Amino acid sequence: MTEKLSVDTTWYALDIDEVATRLDVDPAQGLSAAEAQKRLQEYGPNELAAAKTEPTWLRFLKHYRDYMQIVLVVAAGVSLIIHEYKTAVGLFLLTLFNAWLGYHQEGKAEAAAASLGRMMKSTAKVRRGGEIVELDAEQIVPGDIVVVDAGDRVPADGRIILAATLQIEEGALTGESVAVEKDVATIYSADVAIGDRLDMAFMNTNVTRGHGEILVTTTGMGSEVGHIADLLSEQKVEKTPLTKQVDRLTIFIIIAALFAFVAIVIMGLVQGESFTVLFGIGVALAVGSIPDALPAVVTTILSVGSVNMAKKNAIMKVLPAVETLGSTSAINSDKTGTLTLNQMTVREVTTVQHHYSVTGEGYSFEGQVQLTDGVAERDLDYVMFSCALCNDSDIRDGQVIGDPTEGALYVLAEKGGVDVREFRRTYPRVASVPFDSDYKFMATFHRMPGDDGSPVIRAYVKGAPDVLLSRSSTVRMSAERSDLFTDETRAKVLAENERIAGQGRRVLALAQREFDAATFDPSGDMMRLMTDLQLTALIGEVDPPRAEAVAAIAEAKRAGIRVRMITGDHAVTAAAIADELGIEGRAVTGAEFAAMSDAEADASVDTIGVIARVAPEHKVRLVEVLKRKGNIVAMTGDGVNDAPAIAAADIGIAMGITGTDVAKGAAKMILADDNFATIIAAVAEGRLVYDNLQKFIRIQVANLYMFILAFIGSSAFAIAGTALLSPAQVLWIHLAVVAPIGAVMGLDLATPGIMDRKPRPFNQPIIVRSMMLRLLGAGIYMAAATLIIVQIGKTTYGSLEVGQTMAIVGLSLMNIFLALNLRYPEESAFGASTFSNPKLLWAFAWAVVGSILITQTKALQELFATVPLTATQWGICLVPGVVLLLLGELLKLVLRARRRRAA
Repeated sequence: MTEKLSVDTTWYALDIDEVATRLDVDPAQGLSAAEAQKRLQEYGPNELAAAKTEPTWLRFLKHYRDYMQIVLVVAAGVSLIIHEYKTAVGLFLLTLFNAWLGYHQEGKAEAAAASLGRMMKSTAKVRRGGEIVELDAEQIVPGDIVVVDAGDRVPADGRIILAATLQIEEGALTGESVAVEKDVATIYSADVAIGDRLDMAFMNTNVTRGHGEILVTTTGMGSEVGHIADLLSEQKVEKTPLTKQVDRLTIFIIIAALFAFVAIVIMGLVQGESFTVLFGIGVALAVGSIPDALPAVVTTILSVGSVNMAKKNAIMKVLPAVETLGSTSAINSDKTGTLTLNQMTVREVTTVQHHYSVTGEGYSFEGQVQLTDGVAERDLDYVMFSCALCNDSDIRDGQVIGDPTEGALYVLAEKGGVDVREFRRTYPRVASVPFDSDYKFMATFHRMPGDDGSPVIRAYVKGAPDVLLSRSSTVRMSAERSDLFTDETRAKVLAENERIAGQGRRVLALAQREFDAATFDPSGDMMRLMTDLQLTALIGEVDPPRAEAVAAIAEAKRAGIRVRMITGDHAVTAAAIADELGIEGRAVTGAEFAAMSDAEADASVDTIGVIARVAPEHKVRLVEVLKRKGNIVAMTGDGVNDAPAIAAADIGIAMGITGTDVAKGAAKMILADDNFATIIAAVAEGRLVYDNLQKFIRIQVANLYMFILAFIGSSAFAIAGTALLSPAQVLWIHLAVVAPIGAVMGLDLATPGIMDRKPRPFNQPIIVRSMMLRLLGAGIYMAAATLIIVQIGKTTYGSLEVGQTMAIVGLSLMNIFLALNLRYPEESAFGASTFSNPKLLWAFAWAVVGSILITQTKALQELFATVPLTATQWGICLVPGVVLLLLGELLKLVLRARRRRAA
């Protein structure tokens, strides 16, 4: 059978009998349990192949590729060579911690995504040995007969062998939001597009109407969905903007440290120092220059941001993408289910003489039918009865079973006071005309009391307005009477149809006709009776915008983020929804966008807010155009057809509830609630992450400048030669003082007004030039203060050890005031914000307590070569920090005044 199941077989071009013969199955009986098990062994489970998992040891070692990790490993090796064993052990343990933290946090992110995947497991009804059984979709094999009804998900690709008004929504694969009418007729053509293969059903598409049987032809990676998944698995994963920026910053730090090292060696050799001593001092300088905790703190900041996003229903698969989302300047969003409820809702009811608006959203029965024009009627039963009875859908637990369009009519009937289920039991169908795309209407027949109380058979009809108008001879004027159609009333109905459609709403017409119950033949030709109808109403339906999406788009606009809507719907419908959502820009079709040259697309993209009737390649091109113009682009979607654009975007976002496995596999973030507002909440969290990362790096870079300048100054001015501080003392400053303060600043509270800023340019460094100059100034000041303190210790107190101990305490205190200066670059430290983060106050307290411990306890004195200090010496150490704080406040006054003048 292997030859028969070539993935290139054009199953849609084969007759049902030929397909069954090739698959060696009797459709009436299905496969036997033994044969199904044999095929399962041969073809494997019906699931998409999981990405190849790397061995644990390799995933752990990958975290040694970071530049900072390499520097730390080299520094540890050099420390061993020069017999600085304590330094070597400390640095090596630090690399292990960095690698473990990154490995652990990535594992947590992957586990969250995997758990979401497990929630999406599905089952299917399969004929095995003549019996219908329910199986996990993974157990389905080629040759199985799958039975599907409205509300089911198609579990595998297959040839349709039975179709009773079968409609399947294939948007996940094709991007088309309208369900496709399926049939069993063989398509005798080659190279037919997927969307036109009406005799085939495809994995992960949804049945919206009717009943059908599918003869499974291909499963798992052999399916159409599997083919796209296979292509996506070959895509190259690029570094995120944050990763690139951290790499550039690390290279800058390494170059600066190497420059200082060379300068120290040259100056020391000129002064007669031995190379061995100078090399040891160089290692101390390297330890002081590089932010040892950078990988650990970056990973921690990102992981905390990831956890916070998960609490808001945004699950990050890749940690650096947390920050990327915060830098987003353009969001291309799928419409259905993300910006809208994906729940069709009746918004208006129009009769010839009256107009009603309908409140409430989706498949909730909360809402009212309110008169907006005309004289109030006694009741609208003639409209509501039609909505309840000419309807195959059901509403269960807020979800529609069947066609969403009919679900909206079900809800309208409930809002109009009809208990639909009870009403259907009271007036069951006696005959029907099923919906068909050829004649575009549906009719049901019911035994009911007529206006005079005698029994009649009443037909309720719904369908396309132009079709029912052509089949109607009268029009319902009110609950009590009807009139013959005139040219005037026909024109009025057509005008209403155009008005409602012009608002982007789907229009349905309702009609009815009564027959004599004594002579009605339910087995007769019902189509013959579909004339001389009485037109009763026009219904306007729409998939309404989510209320929270409207607010979120407004917030995105305030934050400088441009939102564009991408949809398979028609341009008129898409433009109307975009207008309600507050999305700015004109609507173009995918074909119009594709016809533009690159130069035209670049010039026009800022004027475009909606791309309708879009194909996968159009989505990818939009991403590429926006990226070419310097945007950080987020792309949302749920279907297989969205996956290429999701993969191409800087931050791909997949829907967790309705999203296909392929879309989730291509994404860096998954929305657990399929809600656009969640994206904006995650953007705010991403901005907080980047803002806090900047706070951490500021204090690190200021200390980088300080150590380099202090060591060079010590040699240049012959204060302590090249032995300003020992490697152990430098490690204390970095790991016991700078790291805790920096880490807490990295996990700080949100800066006020963080969502009122414009997105930062994609190529903007983490530290901009003006801030870098400010940090250089702080570094120069701190280096000068450190040299003065050491000199005071040497000259006034006659001991280099006293000078070094005072320098350790002075640097600890200066870092407290430096943090207050740099936490909010323009806001005063003398405000309530200083006390808003208790953890930061505890870090400051530890810097003081640590200074006391290192100077007053014997064990730490021996380990770090320190001595006790007097109260006067402590006072001397405090002065530089206070001056630093005051200088920072003076600069902030100038910056705030400049900002006010600019405003």
